Formats: sequence, C-alpha cells, structure tokens
Amino acid sequence: MSTLFTSESVSEGHPDKICDAISDSILDLYLSKDRTSRCAIETLATTDKVIIAGETSSQADISKLEIENIIRQTIRNIGYEQSGFDWRTVKIENLLHQQSPDIALGVDKQGAGDQGIMFGYAKNEFGYNTEYMPLPIYLSHHILKELANYRKQNPNCGLGPDAKGQITIEYADRYHALSIPKLVVSTQHSDNLSLQDVQEIVTKIINSSLPENLIPTKENILINPTGRFVIGGPDGDTGLTGRKIIVDTYGGYAPHGGGAFSGKDPTKVDRSAAYMLRYLAKNIVAANLADECLLQISYAIGVAEPLSIYIDTHHTAKVPENQILTYLKKHIDLTPSGIISHLQLQNPIYLPTSTYGHFGHAPLNNKHFSWEKLDLVKEFQNAF
Repeated sequence: MSTLFTSESVSEGHPDKICDAISDSILDLYLSKDRTSRCAIETLATTDKVIIAGETSSQADISKLEIENIIRQTIRNIGYEQSGFDWRTVKIENLLHQQSPDIALGVDKQGAGDQGIMFGYAKNEFGYNTEYMPLPIYLSHHILKELANYRKQNPNCGLGPDAKGQITIEYADRYHALSIPKLVVSTQHSDNLSLQDVQEIVTKIINSSLPENLIPTKENILINPTGRFVIGGPDGDTGLTGRKIIVDTYGGYAPHGGGAFSGKDPTKVDRSAAYMLRYLAKNIVAANLADECLLQISYAIGVAEPLSIYIDTHHTAKVPENQILTYLKKHIDLTPSGIISHLQLQNPIYLPTSTYGHFGHAPLNNKHFSWEKLDLVKEFQNAF
C-alpha cells in the first residue's frame, strides 16, 4: 500500500526567514571581525519595524551603525521596497547586550554552551539526486528557490518576496517515490497582477523545477488558493527568528531537537552538533553503510563530551548499527571544540544557511556548508 508524506518550505521573504537572515547576517559580521565572537541573536520583524535582541561577546568593536547597515542591506537583498516594510525606512531597535558570564564560564572551559538534544539525518531517494535529503522538503525548497530567482531576474514581473510551498509525495515504500498528488504554492504579488497571471508564471516555474515524471496534473496544483496575496512579509505577519526549524531541517521527515539555528555562533551545540550529525549521517548513507540514517546526540552545559549518541537506520544497515556507533565514538571528536575545528565553523558562513534549509546543499569551496561534504566516505567504507 502506498503512503503519502508532505513537507513545506518558505521563501527568503517569509517574515520568519527575514528574521533568520538578519540574525545570521549580524553573526557573520561579528565572526568576520573576531572568529571567537559569541552570539545568540534574536530578531522580530513587523510593520515598518525590526527589533534585535540577545547576547554577544567579542573582542571586535562593532558599532550600532554597522549593525543597522547590515540589517538594511539584508532586507534590500531579499527585495523589500514596499509600503509597510522598506529597507530604506524601516525603524530598527537594537537591544543586544553582553553574554551572561555564567554561560561564558562553561563555554570557556570548552564545554557545550547548553544542554539539549540534536539530530542528524540522511536517506537515499532512489532515482533522484537530493543530496541525501527527503524528497518532499528537497523539492519544496527547489521550487521556491527558482521562484525567487525568477523574481530577481525579472524585477517587473509583479511577484513579491513572500512565498510558501508545500509538496505531497506518494511513496511505494520509504525509498521509491511514485507521484506528487498535491502541490501548493502561494506567492505575494502586486495589486495589478491577476490570479491567472500569477498562476501562469508559477506553473512554468513548477514545470521547469520538478522531475518530469513527478509533475502533478493541473487540478492537483493549487496556486494562491485564497485568490489574492498582495499584503505580505512583516507587514502582513510578524516574523521571529527560529520559528521555521522544520523547514530548516528535514521537513518533518526526521526529528528535530527543538533548538533553532540562526543567530547562534558554533559554540551553541543546537547548531554545531546538528550540523555534525547531518555530516556523519550523510557520509554513512553515501558510503552505503545504510540506506537511511538517523543520529541523536545529547549534551550538558559546560561538559565537553556528549552524554549519549544513538543511531537508527530503519533496518537498512549493511553492518550492525552498534559497530557504526562504536566507530564514531572512537574516531570522531564530538566535543564542541572538535566539531568546530573539523567543520571550520568559526567563519562568517551562516547567512546562506538562513533560507531554503541548512541541509541538502552542495558544499562550497569557501567553507560554506562544510557539513555537506562527503570526505568521510572512503574512511567509512574501509572501516567496515
């Protein structure tokens, strides 16, 4: 019997994603001037207003004007020049303050910045190159990225920055996709663009973005189902950092530990350990040790070594799971400092992660998405 699974994505112009981008752009600013900077930056965006708050600690002298300029540039790059939210006129309130010395005490000892659980995941989607991501979230991201590319390449097309997408995949089993029975795309548009105009543009993007055998029939594609989406972005819905953690990870196909990523420097294991476990899971699946791999890890604040590590391959492991775990514990440094060093995380690399998922990207040569590299495949293959 076939099964259905659905994941959603949101565009870079979604209110919550604007906030993630602002938080990560400020983090990158700090790390570009002092790679030992510590940040936990939260952003709220609403009509004509951006508020940033949280904790920072740095040897660099960063002025409020520099931070304001970064915020405005980030909003401009996303594409907001509309009534109610314009990069040139938006009011900015800066409530950042010094990191708590109690938290710093544990991190200074090379311990974890907080307690918590983190997950990493990868799977084969046979017949599709998804960078070992679940197909529903991978394709949802892809459509919205192409929609944003079209908007930026055609500035007079009438589409706005705010958009959401949702894809349902019909599976024959966990690894073989049959069809897309339902697809939803909602995109902001100018007042003079009709629903039919929007549907024509988005349909072309959908057809060029999906594998040909998965393109749904016309009646199974819902584009702007309310009929109108003119008021969008923070003017239509307040945004907050860290409110799209399922979009950021695996689209609900795998668990999430609960901690958000954006705005946090890599001493925060919410972020760095989740990146490390994705890296390990991806390499395990790519090495053909399993067709699917879920890893969990836990930490205590101020303690360097993880408290636990868990694996579940959904009965697809080619070697015993306990052997894989034993190897990881013996040969992979899972302390916060070990993770930061291995993945080169103390660099200004985080803004690109704030939209279209933190996982499922090809690694770049400039240290971006280092956790997506497959440089452990041969090591894992030789070990078993």
